[in-house]
Amino acid sequence: MQDWRWMTAAELGRGIGAGDIDPAALTEVYLDAIDAHEHRDRIYARVTPDRARAEAAAASARAKSGMRRGPLDGVPVSWKDLFDTAGIGTEAGTKLMEGRVPDTDAAVLKAATAAGLVCLGKTHMSEIAFSGLGLNPTMATPPCVNDAEAVPGGSSSGAGASVAFGLAAAGIGSDTGGSVRIPSAWNDLVGLKTTHGRLSLDGTVPLCLTFDTVGPLCRSVEDANLLLAALEGGQAADLEGAHLDGVRLMVLDTIVSDDVRAAPRTAFEDVVARLKAAGAQIEHRCFAQLLDAFSVAGDLYAADSYGWWRDRVEAHPEKMFTQILERVRGGKTVSGADYCAGWNMLRDIRKQYYAETAQFDAVIMPSAPILPSNAERLLTDDAYYKSENLLALRNTRVANLMDVCSVTLPTGEPSCGIMFNGQNGNEEALLRVAAAAERALA
Repeated sequence: MQDWRWMTAAELGRGIGAGDIDPAALTEVYLDAIDAHEHRDRIYARVTPDRARAEAAAASARAKSGMRRGPLDGVPVSWKDLFDTAGIGTEAGTKLMEGRVPDTDAAVLKAATAAGLVCLGKTHMSEIAFSGLGLNPTMATPPCVNDAEAVPGGSSSGAGASVAFGLAAAGIGSDTGGSVRIPSAWNDLVGLKTTHGRLSLDGTVPLCLTFDTVGPLCRSVEDANLLLAALEGGQAADLEGAHLDGVRLMVLDTIVSDDVRAAPRTAFEDVVARLKAAGAQIEHRCFAQLLDAFSVAGDLYAADSYGWWRDRVEAHPEKMFTQILERVRGGKTVSGADYCAGWNMLRDIRKQYYAETAQFDAVIMPSAPILPSNAERLLTDDAYYKSENLLALRNTRVANLMDVCSVTLPTGEPSCGIMFNGQNGNEEALLRVAAAAERALA
């Protein structure tokens, strides 16, 4: 039964449907593994065994009576600690919210529960979700599956670690600048960033309401597809027959190719060659306007986050990790006029980007230009922290700024991912391309 921990969510779902896996027994396997794991308290902020067992028992009864709610009914997953859970603490990785217990579930958790997913518990995260590194000295820093001395990527750090260490079949996270895709890439997982607004943010503690998105961290593109459907209460896309013959992929050569370190660069170049050999048409393009988008991004993120967090932050700044406090306080000095002007510019750039990329099936780039950063050095070297944090999120932020869906896939090189950016609101087409790429890279 221990092999269940390393199966994809879709495989587990099929096993339940075939009568080979009992959801109650499956849930016990995960709960036992969590309790026995040396990094339990670094990965999970709170485990919810009572809820998990009740939901698993109900899934078992449905499976036996032929009344399963969907392909993932009975599959256990973890939830980032910014999704409200009724009667269970939700603290968003910060002591500013210590002891906060919401009365209702977040909308996406309600939808997932209705689809039969089993909630194993809440995972640690970067403080208020404002870092791509996953370092959180005020609560906990989860481990990276490939480097015990490194951070796991954030801000959905525990979500990624829960899957990578076999303590959940999938993790549900959020992505504002790369927070699903960086921990996915650094822990050799698939991570899907959805288009802003596709999945409900109701009952989700925000970082930046204008950029926040919800998405899964998982083991396969099929899992990402099924989890997207579960989170929105919809139907999964048809991935059958997806292929790369004639698929047009644009390699973005603006910003994202700068200062890429050796391992990510080599992994990306190798994968591009393999995609081309599988039939994809590869074309390099620049998009110079992206430089202007990046020039205003800092102000837009900081002002948005400070607008929501200001009262809590200024009431108890001493409770925060200094790096996060400094970052969120950056929104203090952004004027209303500059904020509006920045958004006007960004909207115009998005229109130009959509026109420039419409002829391509996906825009591709290394998921991150760097490997996981050393945790101890991040705590002691201010310049290193700032440079690594900005680099970690640089490539992923393109999709957030341009408001498109995006998925990262493992390349086979540890902690190196390749990212596919799709079109606004067209996750289905992107997932077909990603499924074809996944098969070509297998």
